[in-house]
Amino acid sequence: MKFQLANAHMNSLLDPLLDFFAPDFFEDAPSNDGGLAMSTDVHLEDGNYVMEMELPGFRKEDIRVSFKDGYLTIKATREGPAKGDGNKNVVRRERFYGAVSRSFYVGDIDETKIKASYQDGILTLSFPSGRKEEPKDHLIAIE
Repeated sequence: MKFQLANAHMNSLLDPLLDFFAPDFFEDAPSNDGGLAMSTDVHLEDGNYVMEMELPGFRKEDIRVSFKDGYLTIKATREGPAKGDGNKNVVRRERFYGAVSRSFYVGDIDETKIKASYQDGILTLSFPSGRKEEPKDHLIAIE
């Protein structure tokens, strides 16, 4: 009985601390990307890197892939509800609207060999795993 009282007393002392560090079970953890992390898997397949990136809810037209100075950059934009759609009484909004981007350093590769496709919310990129071929020295014979 004494142990139960001591344990109950200890729990009541820890409650404010637990409330501070552990949010309510149904609350979401804070996030700075609107809940959209652009989760990406990368694997090797037939001498190419293959990247698969989650972009659910985006249209293919709203995704841009660019390559510059060894960086592969993916940008995607999703429009929010139309301004005239004010008849809805929104109670909670979890869907992300706006722009997101992510860059990966892939080195000096031949940008003409980067291939991209988008299906079912997954952006797939593939590119050679080796560096761009450097021009070989060409010896010139001296006559």
